[in-house]
Amino acid sequence: MDLIETPLLVAPPPRIIGWREWLSLPELGIAGIKAKIDTGARSSALHVVWQERFHRDGAPWVRFLLEADGSGSAGVESEAEVLDERNVTDSGGHVSKRPFIRTLVRIGGEQWPIEVNLADRRRMLFPMLLGRTAMKGRLLVDPARSFVYGRPGEIAS
Repeated sequence: MDLIETPLLVAPPPRIIGWREWLSLPELGIAGIKAKIDTGARSSALHVVWQERFHRDGAPWVRFLLEADGSGSAGVESEAEVLDERNVTDSGGHVSKRPFIRTLVRIGGEQWPIEVNLADRRRMLFPMLLGRTAMKGRLLVDPARSFVYGRPGEIAS
């Protein structure tokens, strides 16, 4: 039996980001949202003002209003298929069942799909939390840095 030599595929090295960053969620119509990069959180969370469940072609969906800047200004209404509903424990130890959706996240010119849960984060400093599952194998966090890639559309220094 002959062995065929195949090239070894090497993943690109992880990008270094700060403890807070500007992200884009292009599939949800969000060009820029401030996110806390949280290696202590397993899942990512996204602030929604309201959400409503419905079914489309027999599958569970959710319609929701995103408020990217936390200012109470007009948000962006969006819809997504619900992948799952899971119990999530917040930083105060409270458990709640939340819907999870899949969407693209973009940071520093690179994008990939992530799972994110929808939650009321109005009392939090950041409307989005990027958890370690979304970062795995792609990002390393330097806690001494912030906004490494600048706002989406800006050239980072």
